[in-house]
Amino acid sequence: MNIVIDLSSITGFFNQTPDLILWRFFLLFGWIPIAITFLWGAKESWVFYIKTKWQGTQKFILLAIDIPKGNEQTAMAVENLFTYMAGAHKNFNLVETYWDGQYQLSFSFEIISVEGYTQFLIWTPAHYRDLVESAVYSQYPDAEITEVNDYTQGTPTQFPDDEYDLWGCEFMQAKNPMYPIKTYEQFEHNLGEPETQYKDPMASLMDLYSSLRKGEQIWFQILVTPMGFDWPIEGEKEVSKILKEKVPTTFANNFIDGILGLIEKFSEGVYSLWGDIEDKKDTKEDALKMMNLKPKAKKQVEAIYEKTSKLGFGFKSRLVYLARKEVMNKPKVISGFVGYMKQFMDLDLNNLKPDMSVTATSVDYFFEDYRNNVRKNKIMRAYKGRSTTKGRKKGLLNIKELATIWHFPAESAVRAPLIQKAPGRKAGPPIQLPVGEEIVSEEILAPIFRDDKDEKNNIFVDSAAKNEKKDEPKISPPGNLPIVED
Repeated sequence: MNIVIDLSSITGFFNQTPDLILWRFFLLFGWIPIAITFLWGAKESWVFYIKTKWQGTQKFILLAIDIPKGNEQTAMAVENLFTYMAGAHKNFNLVETYWDGQYQLSFSFEIISVEGYTQFLIWTPAHYRDLVESAVYSQYPDAEITEVNDYTQGTPTQFPDDEYDLWGCEFMQAKNPMYPIKTYEQFEHNLGEPETQYKDPMASLMDLYSSLRKGEQIWFQILVTPMGFDWPIEGEKEVSKILKEKVPTTFANNFIDGILGLIEKFSEGVYSLWGDIEDKKDTKEDALKMMNLKPKAKKQVEAIYEKTSKLGFGFKSRLVYLARKEVMNKPKVISGFVGYMKQFMDLDLNNLKPDMSVTATSVDYFFEDYRNNVRKNKIMRAYKGRSTTKGRKKGLLNIKELATIWHFPAESAVRAPLIQKAPGRKAGPPIQLPVGEEIVSEEILAPIFRDDKDEKNNIFVDSAAKNEKKDEPKISPPGNLPIVED
């Protein structure tokens, strides 16, 4: 039996003129990419619409965190705080994602200075307030958490402004996010007394904040988005690049690798008689690869694995310096804050640099004033809205890196007089105070009516201590941080 294949239709198609071939090819297949593009655009528009609608139903609050005086905890406590905050991560099903418009909400950890007065703040979804408070109290039992009004309200949003000027930018990772920055453990020294061995990197920022004059404000926010456990895969890919291993990056490569994987599994039974010869060879080759690495590459591999061993958060950071035009001092603030960020630089690994090309309010050459004002308006709106989508693409930091950048300063290493602090632990009732219906003698009750009672904390102080307190300067919060009334 002979099989005859008729190729006349194919040869007839290619025997046409080139313009007819292109036209018929477009009619047969050209509509496919157009349809795919249209469907993708429709999907993205729908998702954007329902996410915006769902976001409008969410309520956010701003919490002021006041730590107790004499804080000696390092950034390790805040690392544990971020670990607890990772409990806000949630996996969404298809209905929640594509019908309800739900997505992972973010937190904003902020450090601001208003005319030299420094405050640590956390912007959080209202239904996560208990989570935030539990995270803070677990590490700082004596801290005070107060809901306050948003300090950004009432400030200019549209520039140019008659009274105020602004400088701002985002800070982004200079290299692949899998490379870590310098963390707080690298700021510990072996020389000196035990209480002075930790050189807190926050000291330079607190010094800059406390130097602000009347009419100046600095706002710094770190937006963090809880993530799952899939992101360390990107670290493995980066390690493979360092080791010069082949990494499939296209769909065709993945498809071919899948077929080869099936063949490999089938061949395992055939070569089982030879034992683990190939496995031992591969193990030996991997060991030789690590031994032959240059010191920089070896350091990078170890650092990547160290970073991916901890929980990760998507992050975006912004700086806004807002001041009256007559007192604005850009060189001091910009170079001072950039210097603070450069403390976390490791030239072999990663660092956080100001994004001068897209978000920074500094442009050169054409239409400078107009383009500067456009950037000022954008970054101010993004900061006030705590937006995770506007500006540059989000980076990725683990809990140790986040705690290095944002943590409460250790008092032994940081002398910043204008940081709001909570009072010490409130004392309980005197031991000799009777309970119940027993008769109380005047001798027992006499200390309660002593003149040297500290009315604020309900504790007793001696007269000398009381006189010393009178001499201490009183610091009041700025007028634009009012406490929210119940």
